[in-house]
Amino acid sequence: MTTHPTTSPAPLGGGRSSERAGHLETRGIDLVPADERTGRPRRLFAVWAAPNVSYLSFVVGGTLILMGLTLPQAVGVILAGSLLWVFTGVIAASGPAAGTSGSVVSRAFYGVIGNKAVLVLTGWLIAAAYLALNWSAASVAGIGLVERMGLPDHPAVGAAVICLIAGATLLIAIYGHATIVRLYSALSVLLTLVFVVVTGHVLAEADWSYAPAEPLQGAALAATLGIGFTIVASTPLSYGNSPDLARYLPRDSSPVAIAGWTASGAYLPSVVLTTVGALAATSLDMTDPQAALESILPGWFVPVFVLAIILNTLANNGMTAYSAGLSIQSVGVRLARVPAVLTIGVIGTAMTLYALLVEDFLTSVNTMLQLVVIVTGPAMAVAVTDLVLRRNRYDGPDLLAQEHGGPFWYHRGVHWSGVLALLTGGLTSLMWVTTSFWTGPIARAMGDVDLAIPSGMGVAAAVYWASARALRTVPRP
Repeated sequence: MTTHPTTSPAPLGGGRSSERAGHLETRGIDLVPADERTGRPRRLFAVWAAPNVSYLSFVVGGTLILMGLTLPQAVGVILAGSLLWVFTGVIAASGPAAGTSGSVVSRAFYGVIGNKAVLVLTGWLIAAAYLALNWSAASVAGIGLVERMGLPDHPAVGAAVICLIAGATLLIAIYGHATIVRLYSALSVLLTLVFVVVTGHVLAEADWSYAPAEPLQGAALAATLGIGFTIVASTPLSYGNSPDLARYLPRDSSPVAIAGWTASGAYLPSVVLTTVGALAATSLDMTDPQAALESILPGWFVPVFVLAIILNTLANNGMTAYSAGLSIQSVGVRLARVPAVLTIGVIGTAMTLYALLVEDFLTSVNTMLQLVVIVTGPAMAVAVTDLVLRRNRYDGPDLLAQEHGGPFWYHRGVHWSGVLALLTGGLTSLMWVTTSFWTGPIARAMGDVDLAIPSGMGVAAAVYWASARALRTVPRP
């Protein structure tokens, strides 16, 4: 058996990280030393609030009403689906415990080699898809603004707007953790003020007695509630990167506090703004959300609203690109963090150009949010189950060591308990999902009821727990 070092490998970024806002973060996935781990868990509230004071929440809320739900039904779906932010909070606690990124912690779930294959899907492709989704939303708003300024409605103008927004986002990701923490504290306040104004106008216009022309009943209602839950819950399930934003906290930080501040920072704005989107749809045509909301805002405030949409996208995608760059390093690509961020940015920009200039935006949003849960739900379930089994006891140096025979090498570099759990959970989820172009056979047999998330997560958690216990691959702490 080859012994592995007790210290973390040299940074891919080329030395000690300058953990100060406004300075480039050079640290990649390497271990964060104790003397650079400062702060308290409560700072995570603003870090997670800024990305979730979101225009897309309006879009999702409006979609629930467009699907035929009543206002109380839509609010119930929003409250239930948003509860899954608890899982995002729970896995954030592994960041300070390990002192490294979530994409390295996941070696405990899948093994050194198996983790690389999983990260290609979850850390690259899905991250790039979410970059494209959010950039599309901001670009729709930005293109409308530049057209008001007199620029022509031309694909070249749209492409330029997309590239400018993408470039600004990647700049945040390149500057890294300290800049994100400082910047997002200010953005969370600014965006909240803007969206409070929007909320006030929506409440003034809302039809509180709204009822669908043909209320859903029976199987149709159950199917719609299931689809709505999947769309709402897909957002918290997509944030498997929460350890990355918490890893600079001291190792002895309270796991409960980390989970609570992370989850509440995302949950509260998500619930409020998604509900406001549903209220907007009771009196406005939310098939074109931006135009609908702008129609009730004062003319002078519309550019402010558009700017807020763009700033929110910078916050959301800055976080996503930051973590995706770390995932590229975790796979083993010998890139410093900055080139890694730029690589994922190029992929996301290309997908945005296609999604916005070729496909219908609203259709793209709903389809993607329903499909990604096939992977993100089971992956989140595996992560939470592993954390519970280990009682959040992760050793950063062991996770970073990749030699044969190391504690996370398992069988030929693959932890089959994790891989099997992810595959069976994903397959189960696929059988239960309902989208515009694919309905799983079990969902079809049950009247098109979408239970992709609870079925996939439940199976993944059960398989991981049972197989890890049977094979004794996860030691009892």
